[in-house]
Amino acid sequence: MIEFDEYKGKLNALKPTLGELGAALKLDDARRELEELRAAQEAEGFWNDVAGAQKNQQRCKQLESKLDKYAKLCADWDDLFTICEMAIEENDASMLPELTEGYDAFQEGLAQTRLQTLLTGEYDANNAILTLHPGAGGTEAQDWASMLYRMYVRWTERHGYKYTLMDWQDGDEAGIKSATIKIEGENAYGYLKSENGVHRLVRISPFDANARRQTSFAAVEVMPEITNDTEIELRDEDIKMDVYRSSGAGGQKVNKTSSAVRLTHLPTGIVVSSQVERSHFQNLENCRQMLRAKLAEIKEREHLEKISDIKGVQMKIDFGSAIRSYVFMPYQLVKDTRTGYENGNIEKVMDGEIDGFINAFLAQRVQS
Repeated sequence: MIEFDEYKGKLNALKPTLGELGAALKLDDARRELEELRAAQEAEGFWNDVAGAQKNQQRCKQLESKLDKYAKLCADWDDLFTICEMAIEENDASMLPELTEGYDAFQEGLAQTRLQTLLTGEYDANNAILTLHPGAGGTEAQDWASMLYRMYVRWTERHGYKYTLMDWQDGDEAGIKSATIKIEGENAYGYLKSENGVHRLVRISPFDANARRQTSFAAVEVMPEITNDTEIELRDEDIKMDVYRSSGAGGQKVNKTSSAVRLTHLPTGIVVSSQVERSHFQNLENCRQMLRAKLAEIKEREHLEKISDIKGVQMKIDFGSAIRSYVFMPYQLVKDTRTGYENGNIEKVMDGEIDGFINAFLAQRVQS
């Protein structure tokens, strides 16, 4: 029964960590804020301000989720400790598989909840808008961009988040020329902002008849969704709009009968487009969301006070600028150049298991 004694020791060692986590999450403050928000919901005329009421409810859900997750961690700790004591007392080894599985799940939940304490940025709690662009290299780079698109969709699904396609332009032969998705869920931007940058691929190209090894690049832009229009104001006189027909193979992603929209933000030169919705009005709304998000992301990154100070900068999608390398040949390894974190199971990474990279980035930001 030595295994149960060992697990009991591990759980006792984690008990102080659990208490420290509760303090770091500022649960007492969260409970007080939740009470105030719920009291506001009972006030007369609460729904007179629809936008404010919706913001209230959204914040309530976030606070309830934080409190529930921590309460579950505490309950899981109690259950695991009880299993250890019962097994030792009854000399029952049959409980070991349940204990092992439960302990692993508890550790994972503890790590994920600790990660939330690192998300302190102004927009970290917001939804994320993620855009992918292939670099130079034609079909090979466009295929790499589509592989990254799938990786982020799988990550989104793993976390129970929702994603919505906002723009999609097919590649010439394979892959994509660009794609934009909105990822909705608590702290989506806080987690995914670590992915902003150039991603490098090394593999034997399936598009090369001579089966030579090639290096390709794709850029990932991650921006916070801005739901409050007053945070980032878009003035009509600062925007140029072009309406045009959707193009590309499209398939199910592009509505060939609708009008695509391209917006140019004149003060910064930033350009966004959308062609996936049924009408140009819906595509226009997508564009406005993307533009507002991009301005907010640049403002946060550069610590600028005024939107007028922002200048649109095109990142170089080439050698020397990659934040992460994905090597398929001659060996298999994914390595982040900023943190040094690496993972040799490239198939799992491409299937959306990128939390290790996200955690390492956030931990490094806190330490620095």
